[in-house]
Amino acid sequence: MLELADRHEAAQRSDGGRDDTGADHDLEAPAADEPGDQHRTEHADHQPDRVDQRLGRRPDEHDTEGRGGERQRPARDDDPPPEAKAFEVQGQLIAAQLHALPAVYCAVVSEHADARLDQAAAAIARAEALLITAGAGLGVDSGLPDFRGDEGFWRAYPPFRSLGLSFVDLANPEWFDRDPTLAWGFYGHRLQLYRTTTPHAGFAILGRWAAAMPRGGFVFTSNVDGQFQKAGFDDKRVAECHGSIHHLQCSIPCCDRIWDAAEVALEIDPATFRARPPLPLCPACGCIARPNVLMFGDASWVPHRSHGQHERLTRWLEGIRGAPLVIVELGAGTAVPTVRMTSERVAVALGAVLVRVNLREPRAPAGHLGVAAGCLEALSAIDRRLGP
Repeated sequence: MLELADRHEAAQRSDGGRDDTGADHDLEAPAADEPGDQHRTEHADHQPDRVDQRLGRRPDEHDTEGRGGERQRPARDDDPPPEAKAFEVQGQLIAAQLHALPAVYCAVVSEHADARLDQAAAAIARAEALLITAGAGLGVDSGLPDFRGDEGFWRAYPPFRSLGLSFVDLANPEWFDRDPTLAWGFYGHRLQLYRTTTPHAGFAILGRWAAAMPRGGFVFTSNVDGQFQKAGFDDKRVAECHGSIHHLQCSIPCCDRIWDAAEVALEIDPATFRARPPLPLCPACGCIARPNVLMFGDASWVPHRSHGQHERLTRWLEGIRGAPLVIVELGAGTAVPTVRMTSERVAVALGAVLVRVNLREPRAPAGHLGVAAGCLEALSAIDRRLGP
């Protein structure tokens, strides 16, 4: 059987410390280039090199992004900004309007952009099956925050700044026991946000591509927001590796029951982001309920819903073995690399073409396509090339 990336690898550690892997990552974990980032410094298995090693490939000796000691020529006045230069050295498509490149580079950027987008469109046109893999970046074009770093999180949730609580701190099951009004203030607000958010036009594009494939399509996502289902994707063709905020479980848990959160209607104090009682309760034991989402340091997550989705995805992949497959990966970063690892492993196992769309981290393995653009921007550009 085809082995996919573990949905919650390293979700439980023997050192008793908080686990910063595999949890609640519909929202982007703190960025690696921001001060105080513990995702990269404390957990080496989140490093891109480790991703390469797990896939059986030695890290590229020339990949010096984020490493010191690289020998460089003296800077010139017409050099692009450092970030844009790094993307160009890696041979990636650069969104010139987003990186403010000097005019001397615009022609090169445009040429690279057209070539990458043409190649992506050709790969999709040749395919008979489509695997969509998605991380937090996909929701940005719908207006959802990705909470990159503590500052980004605190801009969205100002009361938590005064408490010194980051996204990683709050996305922890302990709060449902220690301070349930705080826990449900955070998750209740997000639940309402996702309910009222309309998926952007890129979801419809993906849906059309999948429907046109002779062997169909499937979604693998770390997002817990339910946006694919809201956009009309068949729930039986969606695998949510970190669970769904639209489903609940007991916070203990007293049993393995998972139920729909449709009846949850919480009032959130906008000044404190605390939920006002009554709070959701487990119908079996009466204890506080919680979202069926894999959180940081989570030993109480009930996984059977996500496991069932994963089994359906595995059966689908086995059924299309030998057919031309294209993988379109959208907004998946390296801080928690479950989605990127899954994309790469499936590409290797089934000989698929990977199209990686990521504005900040577009680097793709050799022989595959990395597109440094926003998700809606890239999907729209590819769709225009595919025509009616």
